[in-house]
Amino acid sequence: MPITLDDKLVVAISSRALFDLEESHRVFQEKGVDAYCRYQIERENEVLDPGVAFPLVKKLLHLNDGGKSWVEVVLISRNSADTGLRIFNSMRHYDLEITRAAFSGGERPYRYVRPFNAHLYLSADPFDVGSALADGFAAATILPSKVGLTIDEAGTSAGDQLRIGFDGDAVVFGDEAERVYQKQGLVAFSKAEQAAADTPLPGGPFKGVLAALHRIQSAYPPERAPIRTALFTARSVPAHERVIRTLRAWDIRIDEAVFLGGLDKGEFLRSFGADIFFDDQRGHCDSARQHVPTGHVPHGVVNE
Repeated sequence: MPITLDDKLVVAISSRALFDLEESHRVFQEKGVDAYCRYQIERENEVLDPGVAFPLVKKLLHLNDGGKSWVEVVLISRNSADTGLRIFNSMRHYDLEITRAAFSGGERPYRYVRPFNAHLYLSADPFDVGSALADGFAAATILPSKVGLTIDEAGTSAGDQLRIGFDGDAVVFGDEAERVYQKQGLVAFSKAEQAAADTPLPGGPFKGVLAALHRIQSAYPPERAPIRTALFTARSVPAHERVIRTLRAWDIRIDEAVFLGGLDKGEFLRSFGADIFFDDQRGHCDSARQHVPTGHVPHGVVNE
């Protein structure tokens, strides 16, 4: 039988999200492809520093340490196989169990998200992320952040519980409620959500990611689950009820829910200890990335 990844949470990640490639990216932008290739080949034995999403990947891969292969992380890179050798060497140095990769040699790499059947695509390139979202995949642009990121911490934190925070509307849920808010204001939004409290919200691009995490969580007693999820939403009471009933209708677990009523999310995310947070609104992301690694989801009405 052919090998498949159907029973795993599949996360595709770009090399610039996994490692700090900003200097080599600057060489590419300022001096072109040939100079970039020489730069990488000359330094292929120099280990790259961890990137923003490195600690997340360590914790994802650590989920496989108990004997069950829950997660597959695949590398999707615009490098060629030749210039990508430095990336492979760095993965080996950090003992990252990443065995599948696609190097697109300068072409847009997001097209490999579909054949890998990835639940989630993380990249530093907003265009690739937007294209993956348009194709129906959960995707986020990893934003620059140095919060809590040192080589030692990134390399040794894998034993901790994986903690992932999500925004609600336009991320876990569709953006129909957000459209009402943007076009008609808070009063109309609140009335509409109270009237539709018993009607589940449509799923957003990250519904499948949350469901895949839930499947892993369900294999453990709640007190020993290696994953903890949380919802951080600008909604307030009484707009909370539809959210709770939607998750109940989906039969998807969320461990914590914080209804902020418009308060800044950053401090709450730091208190939760998120390894990553996903939000569709850039303003929320800019606040969050001061405290935790953050992925911008360019989806929904506020990104049109």
